Amino acid sequence: MPIYVYKNPETGETKEIIQTMNEAHEYFEDNIQWKRIFLSPNASIDTKVDSDQKFIEKTGNMKGTLGEMMDYSEDLSKQRASKSETGEDPVKRKFYNDYEKKVGKKHMADKKTKFETDRIKIDLD
Repeated sequence: MPIYVYKNPETGETKEIIQTMNEAHEYFEDNIQWKRIFLSPNASIDTKVDSDQKFIEKTGNMKGTLGEMMDYSEDLSKQRASKSETGEDPVKRKFYNDYEKKVGKKHMADKKTKFETDRIKIDLD
């Protein structure tokens, strides 16, 4: 069940209340209707990379779109790949290896062949 956050308009106290999605999203206590606080969803980009400080500095004050930030992340991945002995981004490789261990099959982006039948074969390369 989702958790909703409400704030007492008089005291400023906040409470997390579990409610179903179909319930009226209201909370009353001592005949006072608390105001619902809308929070943005928790989302993050992997910052545990060798250039994390560089990424944080660039995107922390970035004015632009999410797409621009993702493009910058891809550029940093290419930089890590160019510095690597294998020519592959070590952070991306670690993610793919961890995914395969956890799920038991390769990540879709880690496969060379995306789709194959007896008549059709679509490769990334």
